[in-house]
Amino acid sequence: MSVFAEISDDRIIHKGKSFFIIKDKYPVSPGHLLIISNEQKRDYFELNQAELQELTNLIIIGKELIEKEFDPQGYNIGMNCGAVAGQTVIHFHCHLIPRYSGDMADPRGGVRHCVEGKGYYNF
Repeated sequence: MSVFAEISDDRIIHKGKSFFIIKDKYPVSPGHLLIISNEQKRDYFELNQAELQELTNLIIIGKELIEKEFDPQGYNIGMNCGAVAGQTVIHFHCHLIPRYSGDMADPRGGVRHCVEGKGYYNF
């Protein structure tokens, strides 16, 4: 059973048809949210077309929820698909991570830093 199935209703800040949104228990920045599938799906690639459309809408809703409390200057949207990609909870969830000026010395490369040494490049 997924740890996400054990989340109490009082942690849910928004509920959609196929997903719910919570504040991340271990946030990497203030306002970090998770969008989690109600039904246990392995990862993004297991979502159907209707779920994919709803997910897009919930990312926008999540952004609005964050901006009620915080003033980020950017966002990272992340989904780890498979253990090799760093997925530790095998139940679909999307990270919506607000980013703030100065939260990292040099944020260039963004998600490319998920593979050591690949985040920095010249163009």
